[in-house]
Amino acid sequence: MTNGAASAIGAFEISGSGVSDTLEAARIQVEERFLEGGSVLLSVMDGLNQLLNSLDSVTSALNASEGSDAGADLRTTVKNLTELPEAERARHGALSALADSSHSLRKHVADMQETMRYLRTFAVTVKITGAGLPEFAGFAQEILERIYSGTEEVNSFAGHLDRLEKEVKLALAFGANMAKNYSDTVPEVAGALQGDARKISEHRQHLAAIARDVSAIARGIQGKVASTLSALQIGDITRQRIEHVQSTFSLLEEFLSGPEGNCLNADARRRLECVINHLTAAQMNEMVQDFHRDSQSVVKTITSFSHDTHEILRLRDQMMGNGESNFMRALETSVSAAHEIVKQVDTATRQADQVSQSTLGTAASLLQSIDNIRKVKTDINYMALNTNLRCSRLGEEGKSINVVTAELRIFAGRLDESADAIVNGLPALEAAAANIAPPADAKSGGLAENLDSAVADIRGAADTMDGELKTLAEHGREIAGKIGQLAGKLDFQRDLGDTLARCADALETVAGAEISDISDLTEIIAPLDRKIFKLYTMAQERTIHRNIIAAIEEPQAAAAETAPASTGDEDEDLFADALF
Repeated sequence: MTNGAASAIGAFEISGSGVSDTLEAARIQVEERFLEGGSVLLSVMDGLNQLLNSLDSVTSALNASEGSDAGADLRTTVKNLTELPEAERARHGALSALADSSHSLRKHVADMQETMRYLRTFAVTVKITGAGLPEFAGFAQEILERIYSGTEEVNSFAGHLDRLEKEVKLALAFGANMAKNYSDTVPEVAGALQGDARKISEHRQHLAAIARDVSAIARGIQGKVASTLSALQIGDITRQRIEHVQSTFSLLEEFLSGPEGNCLNADARRRLECVINHLTAAQMNEMVQDFHRDSQSVVKTITSFSHDTHEILRLRDQMMGNGESNFMRALETSVSAAHEIVKQVDTATRQADQVSQSTLGTAASLLQSIDNIRKVKTDINYMALNTNLRCSRLGEEGKSINVVTAELRIFAGRLDESADAIVNGLPALEAAAANIAPPADAKSGGLAENLDSAVADIRGAADTMDGELKTLAEHGREIAGKIGQLAGKLDFQRDLGDTLARCADALETVAGAEISDISDLTEIIAPLDRKIFKLYTMAQERTIHRNIIAAIEEPQAAAAETAPASTGDEDEDLFADALF
């Protein structure tokens, strides 16, 4: 309400100018207040749209996180973790089998070492026995060198086996500790991971349910705002009806100052003014009643917003107060514990890989050594055979050497037996090594990478959700603030209704208690009657008008002359009826 309007109403006088000032002040106030109320409602509607967009974003983030592979990755990681104790037991079994295989080879290696000691002894004996025979001196030295070469091969073979057994022994000791550690910790860590992931999923489902509730309330407010905006046409209707009253006074003034009015005496003018005052007072009283009824409906609707807003804020606080940060902290604690296990897995995997590769390398070296030992054995056999033939030609001098070389051939044959046993045992060694090694398609550190990837995805979804919830909270506060303004902005009855009622009372005071009889003025005031009647856009106004001023019968010619215009006016009246 402007200062000018307020002063005009406050300084109302029972006079034509006082009524006009009062009506104009009321019209301005109606226009301003309803424009202001409409603007607030539109801003509330914008705020609701933003709130609903935020809810859509929250829902999209929830759907994205539920549909992502993070949960599946985490479940796969948990499954892999729960399989670790059994996998470690299987690896420990394979290491034990490898230890057994290497132990079985150890006996044959010891046999070969013992055989080589005998061969060295016999070779030295040959050298000593044949010292007086020049043709045997070089030969004895050569056979002794071949035996030394074979001894080095056998000792090298034994060295490979020693290293393998040490690695297996370390791996077995480490694996025993790991197996116990896995049994103690893996079920608890895997259960915690699974529980944390389940809690996050359940929390998001809870958020989705709350988001649906907030959305339903917000859409309900939207509908109420839309109906309130529609109801605000009471302001436009009221403004128009005030203007119609103002125009009625203007038409009366114009009529009285014109030729027809100049024909009226003072009494006729007074009676006509009385009727018009009663007509405008009746229009204003009807308008005040309609305004009171419709504005009360608006206030009632706005009052219901308070409960809806409170519910939105309550649900918003639920969404914000139980965010995912606590769940993420719990999950990351579980992940930290899982990482310790994963480090152990990586260490064990590397160690098992190393043992496996070492075993396979040892097996290859053993095969090569066996081949070399066989060659030594073949050389010794040939050399001993040649010695026997030479000794036969020497007669008695060669008999002692012949006995020794025969022993050489016997013990060289024993090398074959040990070598065959070792060769037969190597496949079991290689098979045990293959069982220790991780699968060919397994990546080192794959478990840790899957765990990190899953947690990173979950953390990203949580960050997105926190951001969307903060935006939602801001829009919730904003909409609550705007709705809080509505009660004051749209309570038209509190002061505007009182202003309109004072206008109606003022017009009734001016009109007086009795309506004057103007039946003798029917033909003279007919033009004024028609002009006032054309002002109306609502059926109520026309009804009130005819209740105050009865229908005026016009001459036939005048009626025929104005018939097309009347038809047009009736069409406009019908259109107005459809609108109001």
